[in-house]
Amino acid sequence: MKKIIIIAALFIVTLIGAYSLSEYIARQLYPQNTGARMQLGSPFNLTAHTGEAITEQAFQGTPSAVFFGFTHCPEVCPTTLNDLTNLRDEVTAGKKTFNIFFITVDPARDTVAALRDYIPYFGDGITGITGEEEAVYALARAWGIFWEKNNITESGYNIDHTATVFLLDDKGYFKGTIDYHESRDIALKKLERLTAIR
Repeated sequence: MKKIIIIAALFIVTLIGAYSLSEYIARQLYPQNTGARMQLGSPFNLTAHTGEAITEQAFQGTPSAVFFGFTHCPEVCPTTLNDLTNLRDEVTAGKKTFNIFFITVDPARDTVAALRDYIPYFGDGITGITGEEEAVYALARAWGIFWEKNNITESGYNIDHTATVFLLDDKGYFKGTIDYHESRDIALKKLERLTAIR
């Protein structure tokens, strides 16, 4: 029993620590008391999963949740997209919403056609983004994204990558993050706070 209590306590501390870390980062990059704002990434000209051109202007007008991943991802990417769409349904119930952007780190395999097949599985209001490899990688670097191929075989490969969701306000400015291991309640509160900003 004592061991179970200790494990539970450590789990709670870990959750609180993850939340505190992302909040600390948000406060450092977006200091509330000065009104200073931080815009992540860089200008880009890529292609949406619909085949249409897309630029950084897509982050304007509505708050956004931005996630970098790849369609062959076995767990983290589909779980994150599914969680975001479910959380958005709850936020939308309060007449607020946000856009979801899925930017590939595997443009060689994640073509427009591949994303067009993949994105609809997770519902409406998600935009997949791909393009020429160098342009995609340049954008990922500008966001500070880590990615690295591993388990390379003749049949394919996996990619280790940053699993953070970046939150942007309706002007495209950084407002915080959601860590992959954060609880659903914490993620929901962050998204409610994000969509309340005007």
